[in-house]
Amino acid sequence: MSNMDLLSQTMYVFSSALLYPVMILLTLLVFVSLIQLGEFLSEYSKRNRDRSNLEIGCKKIRDSLPNSAFSEASRALEGLKQNYMVTSFAREAAKYLEERNFPAIEKLSEEYEIKMAKRLENTKISSTVAPMLGLMGTLIPLGPALIGLSQGDLETLAQNLMIAFATTVVGLFSAGIAYVLTQVRRRWYWEDMSDIDYILDILEEKSGN
Repeated sequence: MSNMDLLSQTMYVFSSALLYPVMILLTLLVFVSLIQLGEFLSEYSKRNRDRSNLEIGCKKIRDSLPNSAFSEASRALEGLKQNYMVTSFAREAAKYLEERNFPAIEKLSEEYEIKMAKRLENTKISSTVAPMLGLMGTLIPLGPALIGLSQGDLETLAQNLMIAFATTVVGLFSAGIAYVLTQVRRRWYWEDMSDIDYILDILEEKSGN
């Protein structure tokens, strides 16, 4: 056996051994995608971007800070009723505002930006990995399928083609869900960061006076 034949045989055995892990990972990705879809729907049902409430709250903050009424400004900030990320940020920032710790508020906004990016990573990774696994699950069975075709073994051919088509569909299904969730969440978090930046701008403007 030549070196090329040995190398080809080794690669064939290695790629064939990857088929079951790929199928298992694709199955897990389907469940992960469905869980992510459930979390997405839950998050969607709780989203409430009330711009009038934001403006009223920020006006109270704007009016309170020049008079050094930090407790009143803190209560106004804590009373904001927005999307989860913005509301959570406002409640945590209110504690720092009462302590007049403006650098901590800015650091907190950066932490929330990281938190949003981390949530996007989960679905973004799924949308990238799922098609790769689907492609692997498509190509790996084609070797045995072609061997079966050359030997006239239609049963082996059909079984491997069925696996190839199934893994393609499953991979695209998982990737499609993850891609849509990523795009919609990205817009949501842009809106949330816009509101957080707006709050920060008011605090920085008044704290600098």
